Amino acid sequence: MSTPPSAPTADRRTLIADTAIGLVAAAGLRGLTHRAVDAAAGLPAGSTSYYFRTRTALIGACYQRLAELDLADVDDGSPPGAGLPALAGAAPDREAAAAALAGLLYRWLTVGRERQLARFELSLEAARNPDLEADFHRAGQGARSRAAGIVAALGSQRPQETAELLVAWTEGLLYDRLAGALARSRPAPDLAELTAVARRMLAAALTDPA
Repeated sequence: MSTPPSAPTADRRTLIADTAIGLVAAAGLRGLTHRAVDAAAGLPAGSTSYYFRTRTALIGACYQRLAELDLADVDDGSPPGAGLPALAGAAPDREAAAAALAGLLYRWLTVGRERQLARFELSLEAARNPDLEADFHRAGQGARSRAAGIVAALGSQRPQETAELLVAWTEGLLYDRLAGALARSRPAPDLAELTAVARRMLAAALTDPA
């Protein structure tokens, strides 16, 4: 096996994970091999297997990287240049939170579309492979923990329950718009429409059950 060229390990691992995610987005899981990642990343043969010995380890790295990127979007605000607040900083203003959530959805339906498609495809692998369950669960907890903090600041009396519901609705909306039966025929994502949807999602999630 070739020795990878000298470079910070964290940078090399990130490059490999990003490249693997791109391959899954383009060709599905059938396109994810160590050799394919080496070639697409411009790395010497054997580099990917040097850092991630098995396909399971490589997919686990993808889960971690996807979680990092999604949480960065939550913290940064989106889409770029739209003047919208970051979701993590929008509380306790519900209207600002709705605008921020809409911006986040817009980003993931446009410039982040391929990444979200890869995430959905990779998530199904965890349902089939018990060895991936822990990595997938750990990656998913980050988003739910962040959401719990946001909805608590917005007034939820049951932040964990509310967060899980809001994340589930967000996931469902993304899947429907990206891969659902009507995905091809839907109009292009519209920020105003998504803001109205986000407003309804937050209002429903933050309504305490009787």
